[in-house]
Amino acid sequence: MKRKWQACLLTALLGGALLLHVGCGNDNAKTAHLITIGSNLEMTGSNASFGNSTGNAMKMAIEEVNNADGLLGKQVQLIALDNRSEVAGTADAMFKLMDAGVAGIIGPDTSSNVIAIAPLVGEHHIPLISPKATHPAVTVDPASGRVRDYVFRATYEDSYQGRLAAEFVYQDLGKRRAAILIDNSSDYAIGLANIFSERFAESGGAVIEREAYLKGDVDFKVTLTKLRAQNPDILFVPGYYQEVGMIIRQAREMDWDVTIVGGDGWDSDKLAEIAGAKNLNNTYYTNHYAPDDTDEDLQKFIAKYERRYGSKPDSYAVLGYDATRLLLEAIRRAGTTDAQKVQQELTGMQQFDGVSGQITIDEKHNTVSSGVIIRLVDGERKFLKRIQLQNE
Repeated sequence: MKRKWQACLLTALLGGALLLHVGCGNDNAKTAHLITIGSNLEMTGSNASFGNSTGNAMKMAIEEVNNADGLLGKQVQLIALDNRSEVAGTADAMFKLMDAGVAGIIGPDTSSNVIAIAPLVGEHHIPLISPKATHPAVTVDPASGRVRDYVFRATYEDSYQGRLAAEFVYQDLGKRRAAILIDNSSDYAIGLANIFSERFAESGGAVIEREAYLKGDVDFKVTLTKLRAQNPDILFVPGYYQEVGMIIRQAREMDWDVTIVGGDGWDSDKLAEIAGAKNLNNTYYTNHYAPDDTDEDLQKFIAKYERRYGSKPDSYAVLGYDATRLLLEAIRRAGTTDAQKVQQELTGMQQFDGVSGQITIDEKHNTVSSGVIIRLVDGERKFLKRIQLQNE
């Protein structure tokens, strides 16, 4: 009864939350037919594009399961909470989802937000899958070196993405002198920059300059002028689309046509709006999928998403869809919502067919996969190549 009262009170309090199949009647019969999962996503704030894409895809995945007779004979209910793209908001959403008694959580999408709540996830034994958080500390506690038992991700980690970027820049683009501009407030950006620097140097390249900015900065011209004076042939900017868009726009306004490369934090339709479509020529980024990949299942998903939402999905939507289906499949295989049994099914997941490719969870709770290089042409994302690196 206490759990039910808390859930009903939570429903009343969550003014901005999305709840599907919620019932708060006077007896348990109205909720007995439901399996409740939650999302903790960046739906407003600086990374709103990420969370909204993931949330859209989550709705699709849940509706598909519910329309196909549900899960374990029950319908799936989603409690969708907005973490406001902030650590404080992420913690607040996490406590609310714990109070609601969800069987699992999708999100957050950004590394800093996942890392902030990872201890809570472990303490309270709630399976969590981040669609897109790539920092190593998401799934492995850096202080102890231990794998976080209940935290998983549906994506590769930064060490893999940094290697992809370094190999592409050195081998494919033939660049040898790199400058780096990073968001010093982002675990994601710092980690990706460090791996890129290490691997680029090992290949024979040189990082000749490294400058930083902070999330929310809007004027980068002084920093760009300083970087340009070093005459790099590549500028690596492993940040998120909001600042990256302004950096690219301001670089081009200075008539600096340097090749600019980044990571999956670029992957948003908003990037072209901020940077200007033409300004994105001669830029590339590493990613998890390309919209013009010819895979049949992927193209079916893209077509369905586009019909519903009026735009092609970005990688946050693709991996949000896969992460949701992965959690629901683990519950199905476990035959229960018992957290330990669901966790065991996720830990042993092998070759699950996602729209991003086959998903295998490794011993560090990371997804083993290949990566793609996206080339931006007049603001449009174009598949350039797929790279499969050996695991280390």
